[in-house]
Amino acid sequence: MTHATRADEVRALGNPLMDRLRAGGLGLSIIVKQVQSVDIAIAAHAAGYDAINVDLEHSVIPESAAAQICLLAQHIGVTPLVRVPTHDAHYINRILDAGAMGIVAPHVESADDARRVVRAAKFAPHGERSVASSWPQLGYRKHPAATARRLLDEATTVIVMLESPEAIRQADEIAAVPGVDILHVGTSDLCDAMGIPGQVGDARIAQCIAQVVQACRRHGRHAGCGGLGNSPDVMQSTLALGVRFLTGGNEWAFMMSEATRRAQMLRALDVPSAASER
Repeated sequence: MTHATRADEVRALGNPLMDRLRAGGLGLSIIVKQVQSVDIAIAAHAAGYDAINVDLEHSVIPESAAAQICLLAQHIGVTPLVRVPTHDAHYINRILDAGAMGIVAPHVESADDARRVVRAAKFAPHGERSVASSWPQLGYRKHPAATARRLLDEATTVIVMLESPEAIRQADEIAAVPGVDILHVGTSDLCDAMGIPGQVGDARIAQCIAQVVQACRRHGRHAGCGGLGNSPDVMQSTLALGVRFLTGGNEWAFMMSEATRRAQMLRALDVPSAASER
């Protein structure tokens, strides 16, 4: 293998989200719940997001559509993530083989849950990911087995979502699991579990986030947070706690927000009377 070929492979498996986080910056992701065309990856890139997160837990987007979005996202410089519906290795393996470069695992409650996700996402000896004959992330090119596995393992991001008080209590043990990259607080489900639905600005939620941030610092992980809606004050306070990965919202919410604003703007215009038009 020539030096030039090796460099090309590394560039092909760049991970903009992790590059941003490792440099100390703010990583941003857009969630996809409705749009099934690859255009959404282009839109995410144009809008300034580092990653796109295709949500297969809360949508009926088929795996085939998620895979197509992931393939284009990688080639235009956006990290393709997929939130899988379960921790089952079957789902994780399939979507990684199809083009995802990161897994978002919902409802991780313990270190055992986190280890299960890592095992499914990483090759031996770090995990138990099954071996396909070729991978789209590598341009379907043939590479030495050890090289292909190393490149994929290095580029694959493992994000575990903490969405309950019990998960928050287990944050330190979860952060200690080798192979976990980001501990992501899902505030929507966490608020529900704490009996304060929708109250993302509550001091108790801030305490939970701070606990996760401290666990991440102790173990060299990155802290993330989602479900903060459209509250700059809450987001700013979350960043002050040490969170460096945020989900900015989902594409359907963005569409509804702008469509509503535009309709309100148009309704506020003065409509000339029929008499004045004569």
